Amino acid sequence: MTESETAGVLDERPAYLRKEGHIAIITMNRPEVKNAVNAAMSIALQGAVDEFLADPELRVGILTGAGGDFCAGADLKEVAAGRSLLGPDQRERGFGGIMQQLIDKPLIAAVNGYALGGGTEFVLACDLAVMSENALLGLPEVRRGIIAAGGGLLRIARRMPLSIALEAVMTGTPISAEEALRWGLVNRVVPAEQVLDAARELATMIAANAPLAVQASKRVTYESAALSDWDEQAWRVSGRAASKIMRTADAKEGPRAFAAKRSPRWESR
Repeated sequence: MTESETAGVLDERPAYLRKEGHIAIITMNRPEVKNAVNAAMSIALQGAVDEFLADPELRVGILTGAGGDFCAGADLKEVAAGRSLLGPDQRERGFGGIMQQLIDKPLIAAVNGYALGGGTEFVLACDLAVMSENALLGLPEVRRGIIAAGGGLLRIARRMPLSIALEAVMTGTPISAEEALRWGLVNRVVPAEQVLDAARELATMIAANAPLAVQASKRVTYESAALSDWDEQAWRVSGRAASKIMRTADAKEGPRAFAAKRSPRWESR
């Protein structure tokens, strides 16, 4: 059953967004092909992500797949037929319309079932991940004579030890949920029926915090990840972000709410 069907609404779009308070549920919706990506899905997915980013009420996104699978990656039948997997205006956005885009807001992957190849690249493009205990990750492209050019090779060694990452990309061997958790590729492993709820729990904890502070914290963490904490550039990145945040209304609201013993009312400004 698709995510839209569980909500009581049949949605035939290849990808779509559904709002749950401050959380955006973005669903890849081609279950008949394990949510493999073709151009139509890539365009729809980009549209859903753009809708998420443009809505000031949406603070955290969850990316998931319909029909019991996350994403089988590229639709190889489209590739074999010589058809592009991207829309005509997506060259600078990358695979799925999002791989090369800077997404300021937090994005969580809710990984159910099959998530190899491009599916794993989607997971790596997200900030956090919750994975079903029977799901599989992996970059098997070398077994098809190609490489994981959708960002997988650029990101995987930032999430797990280099030698383990190299083994994964050179052998193409699938990565179990247990291994993914052990090496830090995912944040939670839960039974299949709990994946979306566990992702919602993470999203709710994040969404309760000041949105601009969360986004700035995300940017500083990524920008400084390759720098030493004694590097002046790292401190400049942190200092610029802190100075900007301290001038916001939310930075004033947080201490006032604490002093008044009430919940903060974030304005995202």
